[in-house]
Amino acid sequence: MASALSPPRVPKPKGALPSHYYENFLEKKGPCDRDYKKFWAGLQGCTLYFYNSNRDSQHMEKLDLTALVKLTDDPPWGSSRDPGTHFSLVLRNQEIKFKVESLESREMWKGFILTVVELRIPSNLTLLPGHLYMMAEALAKEEARRALEVPSCFLKVNRLEAQLLLERYPECGNLLLRPSGDGTGGVSVTTRQTLNGSSVVRHYKVKHEGSKYVIDVEEPFSCDSLDAVVNYFVTRTKKSLVPFLPDEDYEKVLGYVEADNENGESVWVAREAPAPRAPGDVPRPPSGGPRQLPPVPVTPVSSQNKLTPLPNEDENYVIPIAHTPAATYVNGDVPSPSRPVIRKPKNVAKVQAKPPKLPKPPVVPKPEPQGLHGGLAKKPAVNSAQAFFPTTGLADLTAELEEKLRRRRALEHSAGHPGDL
Repeated sequence: MASALSPPRVPKPKGALPSHYYENFLEKKGPCDRDYKKFWAGLQGCTLYFYNSNRDSQHMEKLDLTALVKLTDDPPWGSSRDPGTHFSLVLRNQEIKFKVESLESREMWKGFILTVVELRIPSNLTLLPGHLYMMAEALAKEEARRALEVPSCFLKVNRLEAQLLLERYPECGNLLLRPSGDGTGGVSVTTRQTLNGSSVVRHYKVKHEGSKYVIDVEEPFSCDSLDAVVNYFVTRTKKSLVPFLPDEDYEKVLGYVEADNENGESVWVAREAPAPRAPGDVPRPPSGGPRQLPPVPVTPVSSQNKLTPLPNEDENYVIPIAHTPAATYVNGDVPSPSRPVIRKPKNVAKVQAKPPKLPKPPVVPKPEPQGLHGGLAKKPAVNSAQAFFPTTGLADLTAELEEKLRRRRALEHSAGHPGDL
């Protein structure tokens, strides 16, 4: 059985090697390094890039030369003779030491670095005519690059903000470019220096006339680019003015070196930085997942709009009070010997709780009525309901009422039997 055909192997695309003004091997030793480390280095613009090898397209480290203060020859420690293979770059916040293979290599590195930083070819170096021609080409490229590039010390701030930046961050520089406040498209230069303990702030106007920038001083000076404007102030003040460069030496994207198994070369791998999200954007859910509904705003209900809770149905009624039925008397005008009858009103207000029950009154025996001849009188007819509900102590007959009742019953008895008189 024939095996399935595998697709042809396609070589991985290699990154194009960067173009440098000058490149060669260079050993570097920083402030925190114990010994020199060898790199393949390349100079492009005002930045020095360091690679693991000359076949790598992604740099491992970089060094900004715009903060260069001076370049000096650095003989080895403990040696009085300079072998011509050491030099150092003194920057604003650190000093980096370098070591090369020969004197010629050192002079080449020094010449190219000073050319791109000062925009002029140094004349105090031991160089051949071919080397000078290479530096002239690098100078023309750098001038063309800077003509299209905005300097790092150009910030979109007003006059007051520029003064505050120079005051709060003096270690970042004392010269700053900003847009002009007159709306003509020009720029302004703000400087801050210290004189006898007090700060001296100055503002200079730069007019934009066609493709030229004219510095408005006693003798107007024309420049081809904004970078030339910065270079004018730096050189005319003997480098006492330093361009303002915010401290941005930290990377924002995580990267690492990965070895290619096919050719053994090292490749720099870095994930793409996520695009900044605009304020107020809601993050989208992952594809295939459930859509999230937008949150519903909950409006709190005020105490005035709250409905009164309904009472319990078992407690929404009035408990009726037991009434003693009226006794059957011969004379209807005689009041009931029991407690008085309480009439139920027509509109009774509903109550929320049951009233407490009153204790039952004690039972008092009713005295037997006697006739005129000492005989027992007949008991009035009473129903069973009257016998079930005993009388209360408050409703007991008084002695006077009992005597009147006895007399009336005796008269009724005598009137019913006239023959007895």
